Amino acid sequence: MRDIMLNALKSFYVGNINRHIANVEVYLRMTVGIGEHSDIQETIDKEIEKIAQFDDRLAMVMKYFERKQENESEKEEKKSESK
Repeated sequence: MRDIMLNALKSFYVGNINRHIANVEVYLRMTVGIGEHSDIQETIDKEIEKIAQFDDRLAMVMKYFERKQENESEKEEKKSESK
């Protein structure tokens, strides 16, 4: 269950990162067709900030929850080897 939840979180974060990267690419390649955004630089900056937020969350999950799980597995292996 733990792995399923962690994988779901990671997928959610990666999906949102890709979504905002795609938005930046649209702004960079087709600025003429985007009439609702008068300040393209500001709009791109907001998208990059969203990318950074999801990237930070993804890094947190990987750093604090996946490594913790790996360390626990290693400890269990060492215990079983020493017996």
